[in-house]
Amino acid sequence: MVTFESLGIEEGLLQSIKTLGFTQPTPIQEKAIPVLLQGTKDFVGLAQTGTGKTAAFGFPLLQLINKQDKFPQALIVCPTRELCLQITSDLEKFRQKKDNIAVTAVYGGTSITMQIRDLKKGSHIVVATPGRLIDLIERKAINLEKIHYVVLDEADEMLNMGFKDDIEFILKNTQNRQSIWLFSATMPPEIRQVSKRYMDKPFEITIGKTNEGASTIDHQYYSTQHHNRYEVLKRIIDFNPGIFGIVFARTKADTQEIAEKLTREGYDIDAIHGDLTQQQRDKVMGLFRDKSVKLLVATDVAARGIDVSGITHVINYELPDDVEVYTHRSGRTGRAGKSGVSVSIVTPKEVYRLRQIEKLVKTQFHKMDIPSGKDVCRKQFFHFIDKMLQADISNGEYETYLPVLKEKFADVEKEEILQRVAALEFDRFLKYYENAADLNMREEKRSDRRGERNEAKTSRDTKGRNFGGGNYQRLFVNLGTKDGFYKASFLQFILDMSDLKKEVLGRIDMKEMNSWVEIEPAAAKKMIKAIDGKNYRGRKIRMNDAESGGRRK
Repeated sequence: MVTFESLGIEEGLLQSIKTLGFTQPTPIQEKAIPVLLQGTKDFVGLAQTGTGKTAAFGFPLLQLINKQDKFPQALIVCPTRELCLQITSDLEKFRQKKDNIAVTAVYGGTSITMQIRDLKKGSHIVVATPGRLIDLIERKAINLEKIHYVVLDEADEMLNMGFKDDIEFILKNTQNRQSIWLFSATMPPEIRQVSKRYMDKPFEITIGKTNEGASTIDHQYYSTQHHNRYEVLKRIIDFNPGIFGIVFARTKADTQEIAEKLTREGYDIDAIHGDLTQQQRDKVMGLFRDKSVKLLVATDVAARGIDVSGITHVINYELPDDVEVYTHRSGRTGRAGKSGVSVSIVTPKEVYRLRQIEKLVKTQFHKMDIPSGKDVCRKQFFHFIDKMLQADISNGEYETYLPVLKEKFADVEKEEILQRVAALEFDRFLKYYENAADLNMREEKRSDRRGERNEAKTSRDTKGRNFGGGNYQRLFVNLGTKDGFYKASFLQFILDMSDLKKEVLGRIDMKEMNSWVEIEPAAAKKMIKAIDGKNYRGRKIRMNDAESGGRRK
C-alpha cells in the first residue's frame, strides 16, 4: 500500500496528515506529489473536482517553502472567492505542525487595503483570484519577482469565466518561477495553448478520462413536458426528504423565480446569482454550508468554485449547452469517495442533447419514473417515522412532562396517537398530492417519434440551439472569443445581463472581435437596452441591429 511517507513527505507534515485523518493518498496525490516535490518540473494534472487536488499541490508547496524568507514564494491562482478561501483554509490545516508559514488570501469583494496590509506583514504563499491579483500588481502592492511556484487551480473554470488574458498577464509577471503546476478537470484547446506557451515539457497525468463522470455519481433523468418542469422539480425534492443539494438554472431570473416559489411553499432554499453583493453571497453560502438552507439554486457562473462537502444531489433544471459545464455541475456531488446523484429534468427538445452528453461523459443516464403523489407521501412518511425512532430522548427534561402526557392521553389508543402525529406532519403533503397528476412522458406515437428525429436533426445542425428558419432579428455586439468567451459562456452572459429566456434566441455566430446574435424581434429591444453601453472588463459594450450597424468580418 502506498503511504504519504513513501511519497517523500517530511515528518512535520506527516504529523498534520495523521491529525487530519488521511490514511492513504488519493490517485492524484499518489502521482503528483513525488513530481511536485522536485520543485523544478512543470506539471499538468487532469482530474475531476473532489479528488484531493488541493492536498496534491498543498503538501509539496508547504515542504518546498523556505520559511526564513518572508516574501511570496508560491502563488496559487483560482477562479472564485469561495475556492480561494477554501484553499487558504486547507493550507492552514495542512501546516498545523509546520510553524511560521504565512498564507494570504487576496480576492475581490472586500477591502483591498486590508489585503495589502496582510501582504506587507510578510507572506510565503499567496492564494488569489485573477482580478484582485492584477489590481495588486498594478498598484505595485505585491512583489512577484521571487515567486518560485505558480499553481493554476481549476484552469478550465478560469478560462470559461473569461480570465485567459489575466492568466497570461500573471504568468508574464512571474518570470523567475521554477515551475508551473496546472490543475484542471478538462483540457480544452485554450489550456493546451497556455501550457505550450508557458510550460517546458510538463509532466502530465490524467486521473480517469477527460470529461468522464465520476464513478461515485449516479446520473439520472426525468422526462416531462416543458410546462411541468417546476412540478417535477418539486416531486424530486419531496421524494428525497434528506436532500442537500444544488439546483442549476440558466439565468439569474430563473434562479430567483425558482427560489421564491419554493420558499413560499415552505422549503429551506436560497439562490445565488450575479446580482448579489459579496456580503449577501457570503450570508447565503454560510447558511448553505451549515445546512440551515438545504437547497441552493444557482447559475453556472455564480456557482463556480463552490466547494461544500456532503452534497447529495445536483439537479439540472435545464441541461447546459456545453458538456464541460455538465461535468462541472455533476462534480459538485459524489466527492471524496461518497456517492451522489446528478438529476436532469429533460423535455422532448432536450433528448438529443442528453444523448450527446451521455456519449461524451461515457456514462449511461438512468431514466427514472417521476414519482406519483402516493409515492412521495409514502417516502416522506417513512422518513418521518425513521427520524422519530432515532430521536434522542436521553435528555432528562422530558421526564418532567411524562405524567402530564400520560394523563392527557389516558383515554386515547396508541394507534390514534400515531395517526394524530402523522396527520400533523403530513397534512400539507396529503392535501397537495391528493389528486396529483401523472407527470411522466408516455410512449409516443410513431408520428411523434418521427418529429423527435426531425427535432434532433435541427439540434444537430445548430449545436444544441433550436431554430429552424424562424423570423429572427440579427444583433451585432463587439464582444468575441478574444474577450475570453465560448459560445456557452457568452450565451450565459447575455441571458444574465438581459434577464431573457434562452427560447427567444436563435443562432449565435462568434468571431474573434465581434459576435452576431439571432433573437425574436419582440425581445431585441430589451436585450439592446440591457447590454448596449455597459462595460465589460473596462471596455464599453456596443450592441445594435446588425442591419443598421456592425459589419460581419
